[in-house]
Amino acid sequence: MAALREPTFLILTALAGAPLHGYGILQQVGDLSGGDVVLGAGTLYGALDRLAEQGLIAVDREEAIDGRLRRYYRLTDDGASRLAVEVERLRRNANAAAAGLRRRAAGGFAIGAA
Repeated sequence: MAALREPTFLILTALAGAPLHGYGILQQVGDLSGGDVVLGAGTLYGALDRLAEQGLIAVDREEAIDGRLRRYYRLTDDGASRLAVEVERLRRNANAAAAGLRRRAAGGFAIGAA
């Protein structure tokens, strides 16, 4: 199974807690990434369509707010499973990196030295 791209991972993570509408997802992705990932609306809605086609998310409900339709998305069970697999993959990679840095530090190498 291919690794999730960071924006996709963050979108699924944003939806892990509760259904959100598009603007809410954009805000959550920004917060989760510490501002490093800023999605445009076109990028977000393209990703949402793709994730819905894959069965990882679904439309939860739609509301009319000030004459505009607001669509809420939720993580599906398949989406939650896929996110869990990705979390474990990232955890393994982070643990391997941390172990390498500990070995480097124990070996007398200066972290950050070129």
